[in-house]
Amino acid sequence: MARINLILLALLTACALGLVTSQDKTRKLFAELEREQESARKIDIEWGQLQLEQSTWAMHARVEKIARERLHMSVPDAKRTQVVMPAKELRQ
Repeated sequence: MARINLILLALLTACALGLVTSQDKTRKLFAELEREQESARKIDIEWGQLQLEQSTWAMHARVEKIARERLHMSVPDAKRTQVVMPAKELRQ
C-alpha cells in the first residue's frame, strides 16, 4: 500500500511540475503576443502617418508652387498647347 502511495505521489508531483511549467510557458508566450500586437499597432499608426505625408508631398498645388518658385516654370498658354492622339494601331 505504501508503495502505491509513493508511486501516486511521484505521479502527482510530476503532473504538478508539468502544470507549472506549461503555465509559465503560457504566460511568457502571452506576454510576447501582447508585445507583438503593440508593435503591430505602432506600425499601423506609422503607416497611416506615412500615407498622409505622401499625399501632402504629392499635392498638385504644392508641386505647381515648387515648379513656379524654385524652377521658374510656368503653365504654357492654351494657344501653345497641342494634344496629340495616338495612332489607332497603337491602341490595341
